[in-house]
Amino acid sequence: MGSNDLQSRRLEAVRAWTSFVEHGDSASVRPEILRSWELSGAVGTDLREAPLADEAETEAMFRDSPLQVAVDRVEADLRRTAEDGDLVLAVTDAETKILWTYGGRVMRRKAETVNFVPAGRWDEASVGTNALAIASRTGEPSMVFSAEHFAPIVHNWVCWAAPLHDPVSGEQIGVVDLSTTWDRTHPIGLATARVLARLIEGAMPTSHQWGRAATATARTEPGLDLSLLGTAEAWLDGQRLLLNRRQTEIVALLALHPEGLSLERLHAMVYGEQAVTLSTLKAEVSHLRSAVGGQLASRPYRLMMPVRTDVEDVLTLLGRGDVKRAVAAYGGDLLPGTNAPALAELGDYVAVSMREALLAAPDPAAVLRYGELAPYDTEVVERCLAVLGDRDHPAKPLLKGRLAAAGR
Repeated sequence: MGSNDLQSRRLEAVRAWTSFVEHGDSASVRPEILRSWELSGAVGTDLREAPLADEAETEAMFRDSPLQVAVDRVEADLRRTAEDGDLVLAVTDAETKILWTYGGRVMRRKAETVNFVPAGRWDEASVGTNALAIASRTGEPSMVFSAEHFAPIVHNWVCWAAPLHDPVSGEQIGVVDLSTTWDRTHPIGLATARVLARLIEGAMPTSHQWGRAATATARTEPGLDLSLLGTAEAWLDGQRLLLNRRQTEIVALLALHPEGLSLERLHAMVYGEQAVTLSTLKAEVSHLRSAVGGQLASRPYRLMMPVRTDVEDVLTLLGRGDVKRAVAAYGGDLLPGTNAPALAELGDYVAVSMREALLAAPDPAAVLRYGELAPYDTEVVERCLAVLGDRDHPAKPLLKGRLAAAGR
């Protein structure tokens, strides 16, 4: 759609909104927008930002959900989509409360000014008509353009949203939304929202209960227990640590370098060539030190408790040639989406080591398990079938099915 067409469409939307707000006239709006406007009556047109739920509770809820597992697994793809289109992406819970966001440079700032951030409440009762609220309420993908939004604070936006469903129960558990400025409206916006919804749903664990506390194995051993492959978790003396992503990256690097790291070396490992000051890193380390009860020494930075990581477990098992157990301990990519150079390099090393071990010794059960984490790595599956040859094996139909699902 050309810029003149978009400008005309925007003017029509503004006129329709003004007519509805001032006179209750609703003749020129889509039925789904009219219905949403009617549900937005409690929201004033002078709204300045979305209300916020408790941020700590929201973070804890997200960390204990399959949605967090899925977002971690596909975060690199989500970030790339946001950056390439200068969009802001959001994932919500079933009540349209934002759990996770990521934005391109311009849209991130715009989103922050209206509380389009984690813990922001974007249901119709809180902020009026928007694509997230409509998709959440109707269970259908939705687009809301410019002044079709009820609140003027987002009249300059266009939003596309699609529902997210639990792959186990089929229950609707949230929505994924893409937003940008109205003048960047694109016909594939809604299709992209649908694709991202399928991407997230496909990355969700297929064996879970809501709330990991219900199924997680209790950590009772003293010291720090880090899971970094697939889903990031940290446990200290049996208690879950709530760390942000940067703190998780720092504690991971310290755990993997028990000899300790100088401030300068840690900075290079975490930030690489990014223009981030040493003071910023010092502040992150200070917060991390508080989280681990002061058990983090300085000069060099070093953890002062027993530490176990799943990365070391997997590499040790691979070194012993125990590929089957290594795959069982392998949860997926190391901190997916990390931009810490040292961790990205280590993640590549672990992934390649796992893959090469399976190519050398393609145990069918291990290959099936690996296929759940790397569904498009067809070479490993093909190698396994080639080794099996004409022999009968119960895994053969599943391996062939994996190839078919990957389009091979």
